[in-house]
Amino acid sequence: MSGLLIAIIIIVLLVGIALFAMTQFNKLRRLDVLSQGAWAGIDTLLAKRADLIPNLVETVKGAADFERGTMEDVTNARAKAAGATTVAQTAAADGELTQALGRLFAVAEAYPQLTATANFRDLQGQLTSVEGELQFARQYYNDSVVNLNTALVTIPAMWFAGMAGVHEREMYSEPDAGRRSAPTVSF
Repeated sequence: MSGLLIAIIIIVLLVGIALFAMTQFNKLRRLDVLSQGAWAGIDTLLAKRADLIPNLVETVKGAADFERGTMEDVTNARAKAAGATTVAQTAAADGELTQALGRLFAVAEAYPQLTATANFRDLQGQLTSVEGELQFARQYYNDSVVNLNTALVTIPAMWFAGMAGVHEREMYSEPDAGRRSAPTVSF
């Protein structure tokens, strides 16, 4: 009877260990899939923004004496963003494109006939909306990466990372250091 009891205890322990391992494995895979999905959300929004830019450039070309250099900066920044392959490259290209678009809108304010057109205002509104969505998507991605990376460096999930084939992911960091720091205020 004691041999049977020992066998049952061993079987229960093995089943418990197997269930625990499956739980940790699935947790890591789930966190990895969430991070991948969050990155896909950023990628989709960046593509949506990039698709709006040619329309904006064509609308701006209507202002005959509009600064050509500003439009070239936007076009070049869009091309860099399209060619980015890593999180760091994407963040840097995204920052360049955001700055170029900011300069474009700042210069456009000097052209009342341009800013008065419904097409320009509509495109500006769509880009502003996408920028807000991008900010949310970046935060969501970083939150999912923090959850994944935390699990990968803490016990017990870290013991199953290799088995699950999950690795740390890179955070999406603000490439413009000036936007990270508080402005200087003096009276």
